[in-house]
Amino acid sequence: MDDHEQSYETGPIFDALDIDLVVKVLSHTAFSPFFTFFIPVFYYFQGARWPDSVIVLSAGFCAATSLFWFVKWYSRLFRNQGSLLFGPGPFDWGEQIVVITGGSSGIGELIANTLAVRNVTVVVLDVNPIVTENYNITYYKCDVSQWEEVEAISKQIVEELGHPTVLINNAGVVQGKLLLDLTPEDIQQTLSVNTLAHFWTLKAFLPEMIKNKTGHIINMSSVAGMVGMAKMIDYNASKAALISLHESLRYELDHQYNAPGVRTTLLIAGHILTPLFSTVRLSQSRLYKFFVPSLAPITIAKAVIAALDEQHSRVIYLPFYAHFVPYLWVMPSFIRDFAQWLSGCDYAMDDFVKVSGRRPEEGPVPEIRNDTKND
Repeated sequence: MDDHEQSYETGPIFDALDIDLVVKVLSHTAFSPFFTFFIPVFYYFQGARWPDSVIVLSAGFCAATSLFWFVKWYSRLFRNQGSLLFGPGPFDWGEQIVVITGGSSGIGELIANTLAVRNVTVVVLDVNPIVTENYNITYYKCDVSQWEEVEAISKQIVEELGHPTVLINNAGVVQGKLLLDLTPEDIQQTLSVNTLAHFWTLKAFLPEMIKNKTGHIINMSSVAGMVGMAKMIDYNASKAALISLHESLRYELDHQYNAPGVRTTLLIAGHILTPLFSTVRLSQSRLYKFFVPSLAPITIAKAVIAALDEQHSRVIYLPFYAHFVPYLWVMPSFIRDFAQWLSGCDYAMDDFVKVSGRRPEEGPVPEIRNDTKND
């Protein structure tokens, strides 16, 4: 292969082509009610009349497409006690106080800086300071895995800035070890940061939201919380617990606290190109990248901001394949195992090196071989 051919295959246009882009285009064309409505109309003006098969089939396809999108839309509307005629008022970004855990790097940092541009008061909770030039980002050193620290910092935030209206639980850590190689400190850190921290931040900031009957909680989970993977036992368990926490919280807010206006959004994402999983070994084949694309941090940031803007409780699956992961539980075992083999997830952590969230006793990040890095 010469240099010209190689540069073509790895060009930005070719790399951007994946199943998510195809689905997005189809949803706005071939599977759009607006687009499909004109198909039977076109045939009618070409001379076809009812009950000609071409009219019946195209009209049926239009009706089925319209029904699918109506049910999808009404399902979200029903869950959010919405009106069929009137949508929620515009989201007043300037009045929001947004707390982001783990906001000093990766996705959290990107969301913090993006919101700051919108004149939002942003509060970052992290053990490391955020490096930013945005004046409306306030950093508080806080280990969110410790209730005492979260409780103390939450009181300081209320005194200095006011009561937060949005909470984005973003902090996370992964060890990448086999079960018997995990130390008690490893397990404690994973469950404390990925799961218990959500309990602490909710206990600190949720009461005022319930009192005002408004607010928004966004929890960052993973497809790993719905499947099993080698060397991911502690991480997967922590994310599975988060999914269950989110669902239970939604019903408590609706039926026990009588505060359905406090919205909850759960983001279930696949592999994201952040330092947390920067040393994961994934297949480099074009077919794999097409159907199982990695996510850019900006994609997650856009989804979070859109969820806040829409003011709806919902579950967001990214990328497209994540929608089908929950159904693996009900598949025959040979199909389930085939999907596991096809993904290669049981070997993806073989060369993993922990980069983010290293404890002092773990020392500095060791040198990483170039062939284990994501391109």
